[in-house]
Amino acid sequence: MRKPELAAAIAEETGLSKNKAQEVLNAVTDQISAALAKNEPVSLPGFGNFNIRERSARTGRNPQTGASIKIPASRSVGFKAGKPLREAVN
Repeated sequence: MRKPELAAAIAEETGLSKNKAQEVLNAVTDQISAALAKNEPVSLPGFGNFNIRERSARTGRNPQTGASIKIPASRSVGFKAGKPLREAVN
């Protein structure tokens, strides 16, 4: 399911217009992004938790040449599904 399909499903379930549902969906994703940018975890009970994961700098290898390369430290977004979501999938 893509974002427009999700917005259409929200509109159908809530009785909102498709445009209004798209605005709501955009607002939710913007707020999640803003919180994660501030290094704040986001918890959606029954769905899951988003958090920032730190990756330390490390040495890797170029698969074509075999040369060592330095991979800088970075941050990435992690997601852990909540129990109801895990049960729904299984």
